[in-house]
Amino acid sequence: MVVKGRASRPSQPTLEEVAALAGVGRGTVSRVINNSPRVRDSTRQLVQDAIAELGYVPNRAARALAGSRTDAVALVIPETEKRFFAEPYFSDVLHGVGTGLADTEMQLLLTLVRNENERRRFLQYARAGRVDGVLLVSVHGDDPLPDLLAEMSLPTVLSGRRSADERVSYVDSDNVGGARSAVRHLADTGRRRIATVTGPLDMYVAQCRLGGYQEAVAASGGDPDPSWTAHGDFTEESGRRAMTELLTRHPDLDAVFAASDVMAAGALHSLRAAGRRVPEDVAVVGFDDSPIAGHTDPQLTSVRQPVEEMGQAMARVLLEGINNPGAPHQHAVLPTELVRRASS
Repeated sequence: MVVKGRASRPSQPTLEEVAALAGVGRGTVSRVINNSPRVRDSTRQLVQDAIAELGYVPNRAARALAGSRTDAVALVIPETEKRFFAEPYFSDVLHGVGTGLADTEMQLLLTLVRNENERRRFLQYARAGRVDGVLLVSVHGDDPLPDLLAEMSLPTVLSGRRSADERVSYVDSDNVGGARSAVRHLADTGRRRIATVTGPLDMYVAQCRLGGYQEAVAASGGDPDPSWTAHGDFTEESGRRAMTELLTRHPDLDAVFAASDVMAAGALHSLRAAGRRVPEDVAVVGFDDSPIAGHTDPQLTSVRQPVEEMGQAMARVLLEGINNPGAPHQHAVLPTELVRRASS
């Protein structure tokens, strides 16, 4: 009796076989698999064709062990759930980052850091090598997290920046120029008593939007006196409260620039409650050009910042930092655009 042995399973294709078929070196195949930008498009296509023909599946565990890679990045937002879900800005950034990572093997981990304990736990998680890089959104000026991550040499990219001399990589929008264009538009349409509602001034983004307002008011011959400024925190309730304060101080105001659409929506509510017509009595301009701007009554004139594009750019900068350790920090500022609607 002849006992037939079990048929041997065909072996999985190797990295070396992919390299041989593509006519490139093993290192080039590895760079393509790791989505390194240091590969010509024509070479990348050869490698991808070879991978498809052979049915090669990268061994993620072996790659992670060899290169200390986890194929995961963290999107960290140091805000409460209430603000995260209330502001379209965050979902737009998240969508942009997701798009920027879609063609990679990276997993995106969303983390809210709401207090010191959560910051400490996230730092422990990062120090344990659980992520390859970090994207930080809505960072306040006194937040030590970017510097602590930099001390760990963990690739990090900020959405916005903490100050004019930010050293960590960031992607920002032209907040000064956007605010300036909003106020210039109000002045060009005949408004002379223009107030503003700021964001939290421990954030550089809010400082920049206030600075743009002040520059434009002064340039139009208006009064940049502090009494024409009320402080908010990017929430709708703060917009209502600040607008009520401004009406009390200056009942004759004829325009307001709010540093976010969410606060502008709150301002519209207070103006309506006070019997002021928009835009006949008071013109209103917001910032972000979020979906909220198209759903207010009247629809809101707003400064568009390309939030999804910013998210995509953040992902691209982070991937470059991960794939090229020691590369210089990158700083990008994207343009803004005034979108005119019925509120001004």
